[in-house]
Amino acid sequence: MLNRRQFASLISLAMLGTTGPARGADAPALMLANVYRPGATPLADHWVSEKYDGVRGYWDGQRLLTRGGEAIAAPAWFTDAWPAVPMDGELWAGRGRFSQAASTVRQQKPMDDAWRALRFMVFDLPARGGPFDERIPAYQQLVASLGRPWVQAVVQRKVASDAELQALLRQTVKAGGEGLMLHRGTSLYRAARTDDLMKLKPWEDAEAKVIAHLPGQGKHAGRLGALLVETPQGLRLKLGTGFTDTEREHPPPVGAWITFRFRGTTNRGIPRFASYLRVREDWVEKVPTSG
Repeated sequence: MLNRRQFASLISLAMLGTTGPARGADAPALMLANVYRPGATPLADHWVSEKYDGVRGYWDGQRLLTRGGEAIAAPAWFTDAWPAVPMDGELWAGRGRFSQAASTVRQQKPMDDAWRALRFMVFDLPARGGPFDERIPAYQQLVASLGRPWVQAVVQRKVASDAELQALLRQTVKAGGEGLMLHRGTSLYRAARTDDLMKLKPWEDAEAKVIAHLPGQGKHAGRLGALLVETPQGLRLKLGTGFTDTEREHPPPVGAWITFRFRGTTNRGIPRFASYLRVREDWVEKVPTSG
């Protein structure tokens, strides 16, 4: 069985597309975060920002794309006068409003009212070159020059200690935020999952594929009781909590990829206190190639 370190490592490989779900052919080459480990890196070397719980958006200079490479049908006014340079950011509807952001981004025919509730939170310029220390003022100046209130520059700050970092995490989560991001100031933008970019949340999360719907009992009789899911490494587990009544009535279909959250693993590598979080619509099944 997998231990905790092996489980986390394999999840990271899956997120890179080396096993399980993979990026589409048009998927942008993004910098992806590892999980923050206290004491693993000098905090003085990093900038800290809020982790926005929205939909990753990548402006390639002409189109707005999802992490998986799908073109986002944003209204023309939303991207009007955006620069012909790549911008990496998050399409965000506000704290605790992930579903609203995801629903808006999925629309094939964009609705102005829904898009006016979104902001594009810019946190990097992938093609800018130079260390992140220099890319911060560059993206801040670029966003300011656009003069579009729905395009905002992510605020970066420094913390002096892990205690200060954990206090900031508690403050952010209490206010409805998802967590924090740590970005090494000397790092270049590179398309990889790296410790140069780390995420800190009060829980861990991972992806799995829905294998079966298990019927409910008692108050859940006649609707979903739990999902049987399988991780990209073949680990199967049941998710029986985290669902709304609507999700129990209309659960994610068999074959869908979902995100679940958990708090650590057992000594056998099984996620502890695992619960359903949401459908992961930006992942696609890896298609085998010949040769």
